[in-house]
Amino acid sequence: MTSRVTPTDPNSEQLMSARVAQAIQRAQQGDREALGFLYTRYADDVHGYVRSIVKDPHEAEDVTQQVFAKLINAIGKYESRRVPFVAWLMRVARNLAIDHLRAQRMVPVEEVRTSDGGSGDPAGGRPMSELQEALSTLPPDQREVLVLRHFAGFSPVEIATRSGRSEGSIHGLHHRAR
Repeated sequence: MTSRVTPTDPNSEQLMSARVAQAIQRAQQGDREALGFLYTRYADDVHGYVRSIVKDPHEAEDVTQQVFAKLINAIGKYESRRVPFVAWLMRVARNLAIDHLRAQRMVPVEEVRTSDGGSGDPAGGRPMSELQEALSTLPPDQREVLVLRHFAGFSPVEIATRSGRSEGSIHGLHHRAR
């Protein structure tokens, strides 16, 4: 009878650690198969972590792909004696996820301008100052929904996901704000 290695077996963990260490070394030398092994081994973990930061599953997939695309060039900088590989990889994932969120950050209404450099005219012929004044009179939750919907172009579903509210409440806030 042969002994099987199970996932909870300490020998299995040691074997996996040795495989990961070997794959890291090979990947640092440019071996694409080693990178594929690291992707297979860690993609689900990275995706779960990234999703906890960006919240949207599709965006999390995009960021996860960016992490492994970046890994192709960045793995040469990894030094095993400093931190475990998985901790280093999750740090790369965290940084890219935060960069992704920053890139999506909304521009405050005061900074919205048209391409001609003058003050914008999103109010359909009214000066920007009137629009700013009107927005300032709204409760913060209504103002946020209105700005996200009409200036940032988000759908009610996207706004609901980002704000942690129901889609129905977003429709109600939008209606009252308008």
